[in-house]
Amino acid sequence: MDRVREHAGRQRGRAQEFEAFVAGAAGRLLHTATLLTAEPAAPPGSNPRAQRLLTASLAVTFADWERLRGEDPYDRTRQELAARFAREAWRHHRPRGGLLHRLTPQERLVLVLRLYEGVAEEQTAALLGLPRERVRAVCNRSVATMRGTRNPAARRGPARLLGAAP
Repeated sequence: MDRVREHAGRQRGRAQEFEAFVAGAAGRLLHTATLLTAEPAAPPGSNPRAQRLLTASLAVTFADWERLRGEDPYDRTRQELAARFAREAWRHHRPRGGLLHRLTPQERLVLVLRLYEGVAEEQTAALLGLPRERVRAVCNRSVATMRGTRNPAARRGPARLLGAAP
């Protein structure tokens, strides 16, 4: 009986830790998912694919919660979000006018990870299984597309395109 209570107590604590994580991180992760799916963020509820993508990613994080000791759950969830988006990108319908609708799924993924999430070029390359130079080229091309210019170095502050803090 004591083992059952002990197990139930651990499960409650695990659920409370996860709920606290979600309360603090879900908004930013949903914005990331919305950028990836290129769905409009407003009005609320206009991004169902992003919401499903985030929910599935959080479910994986919750399932692995006990094994995450020492690992950042935000990073793990973001990795799952990116991987899930990359696996499902071929199924995505045409974007409906979100901020990054002009970009391909790969361009959106690289741009969001690099500029909005601030993931290092090396980490992005490893996560996506691409050479570092390819990640740099895709990012530069994406920024140029968003600016409507061929020269991505022509203007400064590409992070502002995604609403990231300066």
